[in-house]
Amino acid sequence: MPDSPPIDIVLRRVRDVRVASIVRVGAWKFDNLRTEFGELARWAKRVRVRGRRWIFVDRGHHRWEACLEIRRSPPVDGRIRLRTLRGGTAASVVFDPERVSSRLIYHALQDWARLPHRGRRKGTVEVREVYPTDPWKSARAWAHCEVQFLLRR
Repeated sequence: MPDSPPIDIVLRRVRDVRVASIVRVGAWKFDNLRTEFGELARWAKRVRVRGRRWIFVDRGHHRWEACLEIRRSPPVDGRIRLRTLRGGTAASVVFDPERVSSRLIYHALQDWARLPHRGRRKGTVEVREVYPTDPWKSARAWAHCEVQFLLRR
């Protein structure tokens, strides 16, 4: 594939992030967490809080979490919970899902995380997809998908 862009895995520090979140338990589906993100967006508009980044967290064992980064702690209701996503060292790739398969990115990051690196235990703690805004409404957000594998210390 001569027109495929290279995959650059960047090792970087990720800060702690305060989020409003909704957990979904169940089998994976194509538009996984779309309804949960919609519920978070409606809640943010109702309590007048500006949502920043949209974060999709894979908890494993058919558990996913829709997170909306926020700055302050507004009142919550229903399934919405406030929490802090732990920061740390992450292997990160920013890519456009229309040009590169997300399956390829995930496999590359999984293989990279399994390799032994200087003084670090191998493996991941958490997998996240980070979007600057709503990926279902913004083509720019969809084209700047960032996948982060938080690494064990």
